[in-house]
Amino acid sequence: MASTSGTKCEDKINKDEIGVKEKIVSECGIIASASVAETRYLFDFTKNDSVETWEEISDTVRDVGMSKALITIHKNIGFRRAIFFVLLNPQLNGAGFAGMRVLSNYDLSGYTALQIYCRGQGQFNRFKVTLRHKGFNDETNYSFEQYFQAPKDEFAVRDLRLSEFKAYYRGKKVVNNETLNLSQITSIGLQMYGGVYQTVKQKGPATLEIDWIRAVVL
Repeated sequence: MASTSGTKCEDKINKDEIGVKEKIVSECGIIASASVAETRYLFDFTKNDSVETWEEISDTVRDVGMSKALITIHKNIGFRRAIFFVLLNPQLNGAGFAGMRVLSNYDLSGYTALQIYCRGQGQFNRFKVTLRHKGFNDETNYSFEQYFQAPKDEFAVRDLRLSEFKAYYRGKKVVNNETLNLSQITSIGLQMYGGVYQTVKQKGPATLEIDWIRAVVL
């Protein structure tokens, strides 16, 4: 009678849920690597994900700051999404920011980009995603950031390559040799910026409607 051990091994590997990166030890002694899922939803606001754990981090952490941000769920019987509201009151030189973040632990090893399905409304539509790692979540440490321009009319996906997140401190790029540790992401945030070090200066009210944010393999 033919052996069924090979089939059992294949079944175990095939049934293992893609999305965890671990070793599977099969009954026949074979060690197989489970692949990373090509898509991992970090926040899917079209379903049941809430915004209760998000917290504001705006320029009011400094004495001269006067900006405000919040994120809320917007829904009716036909749709559900998050809206990131901003009132940006920068200094005369453009210094200022308004943002929200969530503190948690994310292992994004194996992924190559973040994607945001979004739409911006208001006069200005330039935002950035901020990431922090290894528990260095307070404002005295630099963050890893990437800028993007939100679509204004229709919802669209914005791709943010993880390799393009660079270290910044208070809006200014930091020259160092440290790279973002994707296995120890401890803060994910959204910001609207005044543009003290940018050619485009922003101020006033703005919104960013978000259906989801996900990690992908591109």
